Amino acid sequence: MAAPGRDPLIVKELEFLGGMASAGGWRPETTLPEVAFAGRSNVGKSSLLNVLLRRKSAARVSRTPGRTREINFFRVNDAFLLVDLPGYGYARVAKERKAEWRPMIEGYLSTSPHLRGLVLLLDARRDPSDDDRAMLEFLAERETPVLVAITKMDKFGTQAGRDRVAAIVATLELEADQVIPVSAHTGMGRDDLATALMQIIESAP
Repeated sequence: MAAPGRDPLIVKELEFLGGMASAGGWRPETTLPEVAFAGRSNVGKSSLLNVLLRRKSAARVSRTPGRTREINFFRVNDAFLLVDLPGYGYARVAKERKAEWRPMIEGYLSTSPHLRGLVLLLDARRDPSDDDRAMLEFLAERETPVLVAITKMDKFGTQAGRDRVAAIVATLELEADQVIPVSAHTGMGRDDLATALMQIIESAP
């Protein structure tokens, strides 16, 4: 848990560097540590990123899931890169577009020497999908540290929320200390996520 009254992530400078549109395409030339955020479409990733960074529109919030089509890079405090991966699993996105995204995402995760870890977002209201499982398996094979942020916890009461988190942890055989319940609506879990994020960034590569 984050120490009360102390913000573990104070964002003084935030710069959008650009987007990577294809496997092997443009990406920032930097040696700063990187942490990526991933999750299926409509999981609330953009909203959570805005809360995490304490910005209203750092990451675009779209009413149409599947709109983020590039890997977007943000430089935070000239200390690390926050990498926003395209959402996956939205049924209305054309198969051709999905076929482009997978090699782009897997290519980034496989060839980024400064990647310190990934935050995988899961919707508390839904059971983990095959895409979620595939992402976890891919990261395990790469030995990439993973935090799991369970979003939209404001949709549950206290006990129901605990039960839901426990069910997801059991289903995916996760370690309890790698799971953080969050809500972009109420700010729940923001500081805990920020603390865990900074621990990953500051860890040895």
